[in-house]
Amino acid sequence: MDPELQAKELATEFAKATEKVKALGEELTGKMSAGEKSIGDLKDQVDNALTLMNEAKTRLDEVEQKQARTGADEVEHQKSLGQQMFESEQFKSFAENPRAGGRATLYIKDITSATTAAAGSAGALVTPERAGLIAPPNQMLHIRDLIAPGKTDSNSIEYPRETGFTNNAGAQTAEGELKAKSDLQFDDETVAVRTLAHYIKASRQILDDASQLESYIGGRLMYGLKLVEDRQLLNGDGLNGNLKGVIPQASAFADPAAMANYTVMDQLRLAMLQAVMAEYPASGHVLNPIDWAIMELSKDNEGRYIIGQPQGTANPTLWGLPVVATQAMGVGKFLTGAFNMGAQIFDRQQSSIVVSTENEDDFIRNKVTILCEERLALAVYRPEAFITGTLLAKTTP
Repeated sequence: MDPELQAKELATEFAKATEKVKALGEELTGKMSAGEKSIGDLKDQVDNALTLMNEAKTRLDEVEQKQARTGADEVEHQKSLGQQMFESEQFKSFAENPRAGGRATLYIKDITSATTAAAGSAGALVTPERAGLIAPPNQMLHIRDLIAPGKTDSNSIEYPRETGFTNNAGAQTAEGELKAKSDLQFDDETVAVRTLAHYIKASRQILDDASQLESYIGGRLMYGLKLVEDRQLLNGDGLNGNLKGVIPQASAFADPAAMANYTVMDQLRLAMLQAVMAEYPASGHVLNPIDWAIMELSKDNEGRYIIGQPQGTANPTLWGLPVVATQAMGVGKFLTGAFNMGAQIFDRQQSSIVVSTENEDDFIRNKVTILCEERLALAVYRPEAFITGTLLAKTTP
């Protein structure tokens, strides 16, 4: 017999058996409510009807399982006949109370979260709840905050720098004699305004349908731009459109006190001295987070922290100057200098995000271009105001 036709016949048989059980249950309930005693025969009829109904349900399950195995490669969204029967209001009413004081047991397949073709598999009906976009952590950006700010309306910054000073100031040797003459020498320095930019392509449909994605893309583009800016202000080589950062122009560390021995923390104090000798008192240190952690964990011979305070809440400082710990600085390197006086940032165009479809290819393909860019220049007025080098303690054998 055709499995589908057989399933229909069994479903009809199951429905008739269910109706009979319901009718007998209602009759039994009425007689019990009326206080009738001779109901033993009626109870037997109810039990027999329940047995026939269970047998019909078992045969129906077997046919449906056979159909599921035959079409295991097909995804079926239509409810089976057995499911439709169990979900009917008629069956629910019977299942709640088929007869007062009695018990009706139906053996049915367990409903599980499986997604296979087996009976009772309902996993496909459960859809996961989707959370918002999860972005990776952003690095803290510090370098711009150290340097004096400025603005410009030009594409370059030009400034005179003193390159020589002959100081012959002194007392007049005799009345009527010529006074001493001193000399100053200047050179013009020019730094170009550089453009930092990047973009991403997206479809108009996804931006229309997912507004959260639009703001997410804008935020990630802006962070990426500022991350590059942070590193270029510190390490840019000045080539191929890059900024020329502070470190490539800074003076190399050279101990002005010519000490025989010093620690790495002593070395940073000597770098401050070197900046002072250039007449620019240092305003801060820049270190890699690893190096700063090592310094804070340094202990004396009795196990006491030298500068670190595990329960302290003060801002990180060393020798009275703030310490900026950033991964833009290489491990084992340092920069000490007069950031507020020795250099300046000139913003030509503030960081901005532009969304456009002006490109013909974008227009016909329903694409948009999301562009993030800024224009700025960095002027390092006095390289002697910045001291850089490798963190290395000095010991004399």
